[in-house]
Amino acid sequence: MVRTDVSTALDRSRYEVEVDDRFETDELDRRLWLPWYLPHWSSRERSAARYRVGGGTLRLRIDADQQPWSQEFDGDVVVSSLQTGEFCGPLGSAVGQLRFRDGVVVREAQRNVALYTPTYGLFELRARAIADAANMVALWMIGYEDEPTRSGEICICEIFGRDVGASSARVGMGIHPWADPALRDEFAAEAIAIDATQSHVYAAEWTPEHVAFYVDDTLVKVVGQSPSYPMQFMLNIYEFRDDRDLPSPPEAYAKMFVVERFTGYRPVRGPGARAPAFSARSRSDSVA
Repeated sequence: MVRTDVSTALDRSRYEVEVDDRFETDELDRRLWLPWYLPHWSSRERSAARYRVGGGTLRLRIDADQQPWSQEFDGDVVVSSLQTGEFCGPLGSAVGQLRFRDGVVVREAQRNVALYTPTYGLFELRARAIADAANMVALWMIGYEDEPTRSGEICICEIFGRDVGASSARVGMGIHPWADPALRDEFAAEAIAIDATQSHVYAAEWTPEHVAFYVDDTLVKVVGQSPSYPMQFMLNIYEFRDDRDLPSPPEAYAKMFVVERFTGYRPVRGPGARAPAFSARSRSDSVA
């Protein structure tokens, strides 16, 4: 759905840059990113991202020898992911971000940290998807979940390789409520006339009233509901494996999700406007 009271072309004039990662150095910015995927449901070792960074790109990678991140709870799913926060309860508890199925239990306690967890703003990703049917790439936000109901998801883009064609792709975008009773599920894969294996900009403008989704600065849809609490980012490539040892021939690896830029803007005024929360001076500590 496209509303008439939302700009059909992305307007950045009401925002100022808060974070802008262009991946220019050969080290991941650990003031912004944690290189594990929901490690509380597994372990840092099993959920560690494989990646290369530098020269203006982040390459999140799936390798042929990579093992499932949490076979206990998520089967044969393999993932390389970065996230901008981490929250969970003690070992053995069911307290943790993204309780994606019943019965999940904290298998490795983690240090709780909020590196970049804004409330409202404009967020952009410039990236290249892959056209491999075994894979999916995504940028999404989840509630920091320091309270169980602060668990909603804003999916900025979710692209399955099976949905990528030479001149069009289906791009998933919208909201999932998870355990937030104030939200309803409003998500769909929208048909977009792009070659998603080339560089494109996927963006979401998150306000107290709505979330607007854009591709290459053009409005695609508006969801007339909105989470109202801090959220963190999840940037990832997945591989969905079946009963075979490998879903793809060995020569298909490594599989790469190429990211060229991640930018977060805060509103200049009004809800979400805030003092700079991310700078070399204020966030010089890294997470062990």
